[in-house]
Amino acid sequence: MKQMPSHVPRAHGASTRRLFLAAAAGVCAAARTDSISAQFGSTGNASLTKQQRDSLSVVQVIDELRKGNERFRTGKLVSREYRDQQRTSAAGQFPAAVVLGCIDSRAPAEIIFDVGIGDTFNVRIAGNVVNDDLLGSLEFACAVSGAKVVLVLGHTACGAIKGAIDDVEMGNLTGLLARIKPAISATKFSGNRSSKTPAFVDAVARANVVLGIENIRRRSPILEELERKGAIGIVGAMYDLTTGVVEMIGKV
Repeated sequence: MKQMPSHVPRAHGASTRRLFLAAAAGVCAAARTDSISAQFGSTGNASLTKQQRDSLSVVQVIDELRKGNERFRTGKLVSREYRDQQRTSAAGQFPAAVVLGCIDSRAPAEIIFDVGIGDTFNVRIAGNVVNDDLLGSLEFACAVSGAKVVLVLGHTACGAIKGAIDDVEMGNLTGLLARIKPAISATKFSGNRSSKTPAFVDAVARANVVLGIENIRRRSPILEELERKGAIGIVGAMYDLTTGVVEMIGKV
């Protein structure tokens, strides 16, 4: 059998290697890009680094929160090594978002959005109301630490909302519930405007989220300016205790 010239396989091999290396480089580049956006809330062994967090856009952060909630409600939570995350975040933290939520025991933001240690700042107060101290915390999270998203998280069947509707008065809680009262007045509802009406309670909770967003922008020039420049996004969401679904409110 006639032997092929030796230069033919060498040339073919070199060409094949070049094509393979080019393809591999493309795959690796794509994987690096994907890993940066997926690092937030999607890996179990390490917390976000500054480079990873800073590479995320506001829209990507919100999208990762949506994906995390999808994993939560479908039972496909990421397997996490919390001790590893604790160790990797001990020297510094670079959360991608700050969540202002209610203290309700059934609405833990880290679990609802399937994120790990170091992924989000979490501020909790009954009725997810906005006050000066919380604004300071939000300003720290974004202006100092670099978080990209402020998320005001309300939820269905909120006890604080019911208390505000019922004009509950009890110690320091009285003043807190007073901050929810504007949401009651702002809620358009044709049915029975009672705490015994679940649809009305949830409508007020949604209005409370919207007013919370407006209050943040109005009362914090620092956050308003960051949002105007596109450095952060300020959005809201409603969490359904029954279905586990988080519905985003507002656009960026």
